[in-house]
Amino acid sequence: MKNLIAGYDYGKVAQSPITIADFELLKKTVLFSDEDTSALLMAGEVLKDQTDEILDLWYGFVGSHEHLLHYFTHRSEPVGDYLTAVRTRFAQWILDLCNRPFDQDWLNYQHEIGLRHHTTKKNKTDQVQSVPIIHYRYLVAFIYPITATIRPFLKHKGHNDDDVDKMYQAWFKAVTLTVILWTQPYIHEGEF
Repeated sequence: MKNLIAGYDYGKVAQSPITIADFELLKKTVLFSDEDTSALLMAGEVLKDQTDEILDLWYGFVGSHEHLLHYFTHRSEPVGDYLTAVRTRFAQWILDLCNRPFDQDWLNYQHEIGLRHHTTKKNKTDQVQSVPIIHYRYLVAFIYPITATIRPFLKHKGHNDDDVDKMYQAWFKAVTLTVILWTQPYIHEGEF
């Protein structure tokens, strides 16, 4: 069956240079546990029918800041098809973050996403002309807005405050892990 999301190549990308053993150490460092895995699965159920609203908020944030919208432009004009294609994959990322096991395929795909933010593959997936890189500093800076804005969405299904907090903390840890993996292409060999 053909993939319905253009450029979404989960399970079909090159192997990450980060080993599962290295990733397990990163998980320990951010205190990611089996309880977080369960909380992410719960979050996936809560968020699965809210991805459009989440992305409306996130895209509104990016669109309201010229320095962020810049990364989706060509000659200072937003590339609409590019924004749309990335949005569809971003929605899938939300679901993958919550529902997919953090195994080799997941690790590989995080590396692919990192490459697509870096000059290595930026613009190639969608064959667009846009700026050639998303600067490292904005990958790291985005941890906060992508985390802080998710809590209201986690409350939408009537879970108690304790469960919402567990989902929120698991989301925060998972986003942090993801962004760490995305930054690997930006780091000199042997320094990651």
